[in-house]
Amino acid sequence: MIMNKNKLDDFINNKSDKQKLIVIYWPTACWKTALSIDIAKYLDTEIISADSRQIFRYMDIWTAKVTEEEMQGISHHMVDIVNPDENYSVWEYNRVANVILNDIWNKWKIPIICGWTWLYIDSLIYDFSIPKVEANVELRLELEKEAEKYGNEYVYEKLLKLDPEYAKWLHPNNLRYVIRAIEVKTMTWIAKTDFIKEKVLKYDTFFITPYNWDRKTLYDRINKRVEIMIQNWLIDEVKKLQDMRYKETDFWLKTIGYEEIISYLNWNISLEEAISLIQQNSRNYAKRQLTWFRKYEK
Repeated sequence: MIMNKNKLDDFINNKSDKQKLIVIYWPTACWKTALSIDIAKYLDTEIISADSRQIFRYMDIWTAKVTEEEMQGISHHMVDIVNPDENYSVWEYNRVANVILNDIWNKWKIPIICGWTWLYIDSLIYDFSIPKVEANVELRLELEKEAEKYGNEYVYEKLLKLDPEYAKWLHPNNLRYVIRAIEVKTMTWIAKTDFIKEKVLKYDTFFITPYNWDRKTLYDRINKRVEIMIQNWLIDEVKKLQDMRYKETDFWLKTIGYEEIISYLNWNISLEEAISLIQQNSRNYAKRQLTWFRKYEK
């Protein structure tokens, strides 16, 4: 499945003073995992996940987490590293992932970063001053209560007023990131986008994507993937998380897919409505991802 093999070979053979790095990007459900493994096998290298959901343990089906069989012996990093009730900031991701990057380079290999979380990717490839802002527990709890009482959109509107440029890259249901952005702006009066310095690549970077700009096919694949995940015990996965005593206020709920299933399990909506909502929200989020990742096309 290797795409642009000639271009990839040219990139590998081209001498550079910078360390080489491969970034596989674009939205959910566009065959990134298969492409990353094909390239990793071709180059005998390792993969660093840039997926803000796959870092969580026990969240396997909805995150389409790569299986041992799919890995085909390729080392994967930044998967299953924290529990669903733990906070994990971009700064923490950057700190750990950079150690892994240097370890792979020290093996004389070219690392592959694969994922859809643009904040994770940007934090690694650009000069990105990540804010070390301590959590404001009081503010965080207040915003979580408001979201529970008035809905995620209510809190999202607050971010739109505080930091409209950053807000447009977030889905209102991505409550954890919305709250964090409000937290950072409130405590520093600096927008999160302002922490990005100049858009200068730190490494000799090769960008590649399996997405071919066929949006209809992508949306059809998203719809089908949701149906397959339901068949593959997504509901049971949510029940298991509940049985493990993870609360509905923990991060695992505040994401597309889980939130709708919780609503179904609480008898608020039918299963058909839950599936339809997951598909719609996933398509909307993919549209946001497409907007952001277009910059890599340059």
